[in-house]
Amino acid sequence: MEKMEIQHSMSRWSKYLLIVSSIFLISCGNQTDQHVVLDPPQDVGKVVERPDFSSDSAYYFIERQVDFGPRVPGTDAHKACADWIVSTLERFGADVQVQATQLTTAEQKSVPCYNIIGSYNKDAKQRVLLAAHWDTRPWADQDTENRQQPILGANDGGSGVGVLLEIARQIQKTDLDLGIDIIFFDVEDSGLPNVQDSYCLGSQYWGRNLHEKDYYAQNGILLDMVGAAGAKFSMEGHSMKVNPDLVNKLWEVGHKLGHKQYFIYKTTAPIIDDHYYVYQTTRIPMIDVIQNDPTTLTGFGGYWHTHDDNMDIISKKTLQAVGETVIATIKLK
Repeated sequence: MEKMEIQHSMSRWSKYLLIVSSIFLISCGNQTDQHVVLDPPQDVGKVVERPDFSSDSAYYFIERQVDFGPRVPGTDAHKACADWIVSTLERFGADVQVQATQLTTAEQKSVPCYNIIGSYNKDAKQRVLLAAHWDTRPWADQDTENRQQPILGANDGGSGVGVLLEIARQIQKTDLDLGIDIIFFDVEDSGLPNVQDSYCLGSQYWGRNLHEKDYYAQNGILLDMVGAAGAKFSMEGHSMKVNPDLVNKLWEVGHKLGHKQYFIYKTTAPIIDDHYYVYQTTRIPMIDVIQNDPTTLTGFGGYWHTHDDNMDIISKKTLQAVGETVIATIKLK
């Protein structure tokens, strides 16, 4: 999912609550009041070397997830996909931990949660946290048909995981100076509109129960809905508040790599996503790379939380832009 601009309908925020000073649910106002367009920096300074990243591999990793079916917590597909993510991270040389617990959803349903953590260079004090959620929406609440049926979540759920697994594949071939932790948060997308803190349950749990005592990362990047064709990513408000240097660096790197059509110099309204809870519970300054589509009522594309969120909307060009920009940004930090 993503949040960038505040639009017309409260249903858009069925997945996220807006942040103003603390937590308030805000109905959308005029879009022009919700963002500031910035001038991109002049193309000066350090040349960015294009890193290795295969969009073919990232696409394959998304397709594998979708092949399991909807990854709704408590289903067989959910458990099978968790096992596959673990084995894939292990195959790519990560030290893997699974944080397993039971969580209670907004519907008062107890479901299994598997937060999957893959770590590289565990002894390094300087660390970067990369994250995405891997579960999918139990209902197609933004669709016009079969609204009570779960969605495949190729973009919302699958795309961030696909990009990060390909980054993990590249990490195993690299001598690292810093430590990298990749966390796949679970039970992110089972929330209900107007029920505070009912989304992002896996990241909330992780923040209160860290997988390592006193764990901390100096920087964090969350990827949410990063695979759709023609996607654009604005500079989300909460990210700009807690880590503007990293936001600016990532956008600058994206432009220098030739991806300015994806990374838009526009600051947009804060949203509540996993990055928000990570910061609230750990003070790790995590930013959110998340799709912003002001041309649609939801702000996340017409396929968001519908059955159209399938492999047909996934673009290798978008995956390439996001994946190599994240890798290059990490190398420059």
